[in-house]
Amino acid sequence: MVDSLPRSRLAIAVLLAVLAGYIDGVAFIYLGGYFVSFMSGNTTQSGVELAGGDLAAAGFGFAVIVAFVVGVMAGTVVRTPRRDRGWIVLLGVAVLVAVGAAVASAPPIEANAVTGAALLAVTPTALCLSLAMGAVNTVFSGSGGPSFGITYMTGALVKIGEGIVGALRGGDRTGWLRYLALWLAIAVGAVCGAAVYAVTGTAALWYGALFAGVVAAVSSTVRASRGSRPA
Repeated sequence: MVDSLPRSRLAIAVLLAVLAGYIDGVAFIYLGGYFVSFMSGNTTQSGVELAGGDLAAAGFGFAVIVAFVVGVMAGTVVRTPRRDRGWIVLLGVAVLVAVGAAVASAPPIEANAVTGAALLAVTPTALCLSLAMGAVNTVFSGSGGPSFGITYMTGALVKIGEGIVGALRGGDRTGWLRYLALWLAIAVGAVCGAAVYAVTGTAALWYGALFAGVVAAVSSTVRASRGSRPA
C-alpha cells in the first residue's frame, strides 16, 4: 500500500506518523510507561503485570487496548462506504485529543510508582488518546479494512530491511525510503512530544490536537484538489 501511494497521500501519512509519535511520546511519560498507540507494547506490559499479580495495572493496559480497537471501529464506520472521509476522521481525532488534554488534570504517574489510584486518575485521558490513535489508523482504509498501520512501525522496519536487500540485488533502489520516512516521522514526533511535555506538561496535548486539525485541513484540501478521489 505504501509503495503505491501518490506523493500527496504519502505526505499526509508522514504527517500522521509525526502526530502519532508526538501523542505517544507525551502519553508515555504522562502514563508512566504505557502507550496510547503502540498496542504491542501495552500487550506485553499488561501481560507482565498480570503475571506479577498487579491486576490494576494489567486492567488499565487492557482497557487502553480495547479503547484503541473501538477507535479503529469508529474510524472504519466513518470511512465506509465513502473513501474520501479521512479528513472527517482526523477532525474526530483532533476533538478526542483536545478532550484528553482538557481532562488531563491528574499529576503524571511516576514510572516506578504505578498505583491503582494513579491509574484511575489518568484513565479518562488515556482512553481518549487511545481512541484517537486507533481512529488514525483508518485514515487510509479501503473497503472497510485498514490498509496499513500509521501508529506502529515494526512492519515498516521489516520493509526497510527487505527493501535494502532488494536494492543491493538490483531491484527497486528507492522504494524502501518511503518506509524509512514513516519510521523517521514517528521517531521525530516522539522526540518532539517528549521535549514539549518537558516544558509545558499536559498542555502539550493541546498542540497535538491543533496539529491533528491542521492535518485534517490539509487532507481535505488535497481531496478537493483531486476531485472526488480520496486524498
